[in-house]
Parts: sequence; C-alpha cells; structure tokens
Amino acid sequence: MGLLDSYFEFEEHGTNLRTEVLAGITTFLTMSYIVVVNPQILSAAIDVQNRTDAQTIQMLAVVTLISAAVATFVMALYAKRPFAQAPGLGLNAFFAFTVVLGLGIPWQTALAAVVVEGVLFIALTAVGAREYVIELVPEPVKFAVGGGIGLFLAIIGLQAMRVVAGDSATFVTFNPVFAQDPVAIISVVGLFLTFALYARGVRGSIIIGIVATSVLGYAASALGYSAYAADQAPQGTTLAASSLVGDTTLTYDVAGYDITPLVGAFLEGLSNVDALAFSLVVFTFFFVDFFDTAGTLVGVSQVGGFLDDEGNLPDIDRPLMADAVGTTVGGMLGTSTVTTYIESSTGVEEGGRTGMTALVVALLFLASLAVVPLAAAIPMYASHIALVVVAVLMLRNVVDIRWNDITHAVPAGLTILVMPFTFSIAYGIAAGIISYPLVKIAAGERRDVSAGQWILAGAFVLYFFVRTSGLLAGQL
Repeated sequence: MGLLDSYFEFEEHGTNLRTEVLAGITTFLTMSYIVVVNPQILSAAIDVQNRTDAQTIQMLAVVTLISAAVATFVMALYAKRPFAQAPGLGLNAFFAFTVVLGLGIPWQTALAAVVVEGVLFIALTAVGAREYVIELVPEPVKFAVGGGIGLFLAIIGLQAMRVVAGDSATFVTFNPVFAQDPVAIISVVGLFLTFALYARGVRGSIIIGIVATSVLGYAASALGYSAYAADQAPQGTTLAASSLVGDTTLTYDVAGYDITPLVGAFLEGLSNVDALAFSLVVFTFFFVDFFDTAGTLVGVSQVGGFLDDEGNLPDIDRPLMADAVGTTVGGMLGTSTVTTYIESSTGVEEGGRTGMTALVVALLFLASLAVVPLAAAIPMYASHIALVVVAVLMLRNVVDIRWNDITHAVPAGLTILVMPFTFSIAYGIAAGIISYPLVKIAAGERRDVSAGQWILAGAFVLYFFVRTSGLLAGQL
C-alpha cells in the first residue's frame, strides 16, 4: 500500500486505496456492456474462415478484453489518470456497417486502417500536434459528430430490436407486426428497464438491462414463444433477423483459447489497398477517435476538477498517448478503435482521482476473460439495447452548437442528418466539412476559414467525384 500511495500520490490528490478501488469497480460496471456489444457488432462484418458465428464472437470478446486492459494499463501507469478505455461504440459501428459492409472493404484492410490510425495518433501526440489537428476541423462539425453518431447507433439498435423495419415506400417504419413479435416486445421492455435503472443512478445499469432482457428472451422461448419470422412480414417490409435465444453451444477453455485468426490479420489487409479509399477510412477513424477522446477527457476531467483555469487538462498528451497505444494494439489483435469512455465519470464521481482507479478497471477486464462464453449467449436484440441508450446520451452534445448562427447550424445540421440517412459516419463528417467554407463565404465571413480547412473540404469533394464517377468501381 505504501508503494501504491507513493506511486499514485494518494495524499496529494486527497484520496486513498479503498476509494480508488471502489471507483474502479464502479467504472468497470458501467462500461462492462462493451464486452458483450462490441463482439456482436463486429461479428456482423468479420467472417473468420472455418469458425462459427459463436466462435467468432468469443474471439472478438477476448480481443476486446485484452485491448481494453492494455490501453487502461497504459492510462493507469503512464498517464496516472482515472480514465478507462475500450473499443468505442460508434467507431465499431463505422468499422462494421460503413467500411466493411457498406464500402465492401475487407475486414482485414479495415483493421489495417485502425493500426495506421493508431500509429499516426502516436506520432502526432509525441510531437505535440494536437492543437493544430483540433483547429483544422470546423468547430460546428466537432460538436455535431457525437449527435450524428448517436442517431446512427439508434437506427442500428432499433432495427436489431425489431422496433423499426425497412419499408419500400417510406424507407423506415414502425414494425408493422410489433404486437405479434416477442423479440420487439421484450426489447422495448428491456430498453425502458435500462433507462429506468440509469435514471435512478444504478451502477452497471446497461449491463443489468442487457442481462435482464436476455433472461426474458430465454424465458419466453421456454414457454414456446418464437420470433416473428422475417418472411411473414407484410409485403415491402424488411425485418432484422433475430432469435429469442443466443448461441450457447460452445464451451471456453481459458488456457487453450485460440485467437490466431484475428491476431495480425491487419498485415494481410495492407496488401492491394486503394490509396484514396484507405486514406479516407484512416482519416475518419482518426478524426472520430481523436475528438471523441479529447472531448471525453475534458468532460470527465471537469467532473474531477482536473482542469486548469483556462479549461485545459494538464499533460493531456499522456492520456491521449494511452488511447493511441490502445488503438494500435487493438487493431493488431483484431478489434476496432479503442477510445476513452465517458463512463469513467462514474468512477470519478465516486472519488477516483488517480491511475489506481484505471488499474483496477484493467485488472477487472483481465479477470473477465473467464466469462467470455456469456458474450455468445446474449441475443443480438438484447446487446443492442446499449446502442440506443448510448445514442440518447450522445444527443446531449448538440446543446454546444450555436444554432442561432447559420454558419454553424448548416454544417452541424448536415453532419448530424447525413450520418444516419446515408448509414455512414464518414459521409456526415464530409458534408459538414464541405459546407462550412461555403456558408462562411456566403455570409461574408471568409476570413474565418483557414487554408487547411479549404484543403480538407477540397479533398472530400475530390473523393466524392472520384467515387460517384465510377473510377473506383469494384474497389469500394
């Protein structure tokens, strides 16, 4: 205890070992849902040869835990801050649904983009280029990204929960057979239960909601209820495939578990990549990760009183470096971008002030390797409740946008709207960046646009021209 006290400086930060341990447990419980949700999302895009879906989910659960533990260990021992990290929601959806399933880029190449983004992040953090990169992207776009990603996640989550369905006339509609669909009913019950627990301040409310929804699903299945078949839906309606129960056919051997098909897969993805498309994917991973992490660090630091008089976090490059290392390691292992979690604020509110809090979270991630099989037993509709909950919370960011200023409202609004309607985070960001200099010129505020912002907007225009002209046909 004396060694820990000396290393983490408990007395200087007004804390003690007991408080730090409790804070770490609190943070872990509030973000532990990612162990279930991340494998479910990534498994939609990652198809490992000679592996069943359940085996792939278990492999992804293992690499999720390892990457989260590595990043949080770096945060604990190097940055000495009470922030926890893991593969980020939104970034994993972009990886799976936009890059792999939408653009048709091999999942190995997408992992390569994650690794390149992580290395780039390490280099920029090492040379102190954070301020320049932040200033390059228009302010309204930065504030709008969280809300856009929130809507994007909400559509994915509500579709998996079978609350909404595809429609040939309106594109999306309320599930027309909702009252006959046990999956939809159980999902909604689980969602409102989760919201109620969260509103009550219950620690681990999201994971409790996921588990409770899964139990309800298993109980309904035991009573003879089954999911409404997709092919029974009214004409023109598309329902997501869902089962009342998850896959429980596998056992898990901690000592002999094989994740070889995922580890190093990014090296295969580096061959035969299209430079322009690959660069866009890398940039989007980098952009969302960079600003999401920076915003989370500042927000959580405000709760803990870590900010200086100017509202900055001293030595912010250290936690940013932990994020960069975690992302690089995660990509090498086979998972999407690692980022700092806003749920870290729960531990800070419990009194966590040092890296000891993060150290406890990292150790709990490693200990969770023993329960990885549970990830494959969770039905998709239950795990995707987390996406809807997080989506609602992310919408709170829009209050920071200056909606009364048309030069901010246009790029921010386009960023938020284009993401869910095109099913692409990248397109939303591009819409905001391209529109910003245009509305600034129209408003007579040309001097507000930097040369770097013009170059950035021009690069996106060029990308869309090349993509829609068919020059990249067969490559995207």
